[in-house]
Amino acid sequence: MHLAPQPVSRRERNKQAKLDRITEAARELFAEHGIDDVTTQQIAEKADIGTGTLFLYAKSKGELLLLVQNSAYADALAKGTAGAAETTAPLDAVMAIVRPVVECNRTQIDNGRTYLREMVFGDPNEPHHHEALALAAGTEASIADVLARGGRTTADAAATLAHIVSAIMFLTMAASINASRSTDDLILDIRNQIAAILPA
Repeated sequence: MHLAPQPVSRRERNKQAKLDRITEAARELFAEHGIDDVTTQQIAEKADIGTGTLFLYAKSKGELLLLVQNSAYADALAKGTAGAAETTAPLDAVMAIVRPVVECNRTQIDNGRTYLREMVFGDPNEPHHHEALALAAGTEASIADVLARGGRTTADAAATLAHIVSAIMFLTMAASINASRSTDDLILDIRNQIAAILPA
């Protein structure tokens, strides 16, 4: 016997509506001004909530950026994983995953670099930070799956290579020296580094 799904309570609907307003307000303000020039007060006002309420959903501006960027990262990873499934050459398949993630991160370069910093140095107990780490782990898992396809390498070796690919990608995106470079240049740089470590 199947139980009918329980209806969502009014309280839960209200919480979700507030979260949606906060996310949209932060997304718009961060995209327009960059994270450094936006205050939590501005986000609260745009979301039509009090600052105290805002901090129930995210305890810092960094967490708000994680909230916004995680959604975009998840979409980019889904797109990349789908693209990799249709690509046979290992390097091309890995780059099918990497490219949309890099493009997503560089939509607003300063925000993207801050997102990576928050991911590395933020509080892993915060839910949005935890989700960011899960996305990074999901990226590595997708890359490892591609590298292990057809028995090209062992699962352990593929996981190690995926971890190295992830490090190459994140360091290339985060490095200050790369902030002014084009996204296509960064992707080519990442591709060349990955090509150097993949088995022949």
